[in-house]
Amino acid sequence: MAQNSSSSPGGMSRLVTIIAVVLGLLTPIVMLLERNLKSFYIFQLDELHDLAKRGVEAHGSDTGAIVQYIVSELSERHPRHVNAHPHHDADEWMLNNAGGAMGGMYLIHASITEYLIIFGTAVGTEGHTGRHTADDYFHILSGEQWAYTPGNFTPEVYPAGAMHHLRRGSVKQYKMPEACFALEYARGWIPPMLFFGFADGLSSTLDLPTLWRTTYITGREMLGNLVLGKF
Repeated sequence: MAQNSSSSPGGMSRLVTIIAVVLGLLTPIVMLLERNLKSFYIFQLDELHDLAKRGVEAHGSDTGAIVQYIVSELSERHPRHVNAHPHHDADEWMLNNAGGAMGGMYLIHASITEYLIIFGTAVGTEGHTGRHTADDYFHILSGEQWAYTPGNFTPEVYPAGAMHHLRRGSVKQYKMPEACFALEYARGWIPPMLFFGFADGLSSTLDLPTLWRTTYITGREMLGNLVLGKF
């Protein structure tokens, strides 16, 4: 017992020292990467907003045709970095529960610093946006998205063709009152966002097959882009 009590403070001291050294090594690396995040982006904000608006203008309320229009053009512009598995393959679509909201998503691109998905639902949903390590740009393709920030007395309303920007580190309540689909683009640090995406599945729905499918497809795309040198 005496030996354990004397060695415990030493063990704790070593642990604190190791943590301090690791943080000391990682902090300047993260700060350097943070200052150069823009150099890792391959998708441009104006490009995506223009594409979403053109898709809506070309196909009106035909959401399937809008998605086809968007994915086809992105595949032509970024053939090495866009999901090679077609969006009309049902196995590429996943249910997603996050922040109390639920919908379906198709992953167009995933890397360390960017993700691009089609997200939406045909029946409506509502939830918490999450507080993220990336800026999130929600381009409405069909239906409407509503958003609420505490202190306001009227909702933000985003119809088809509009873009809702959730700034990095901020948070809102959001709602899709009826059928609504969007092209969602996030740029920043993507891996920490995955915890939010998995939390409901691990603590509420316990839908393990969906969690596995989400992990598999996300990992496949992230690793595939990493091999190509895309962070």
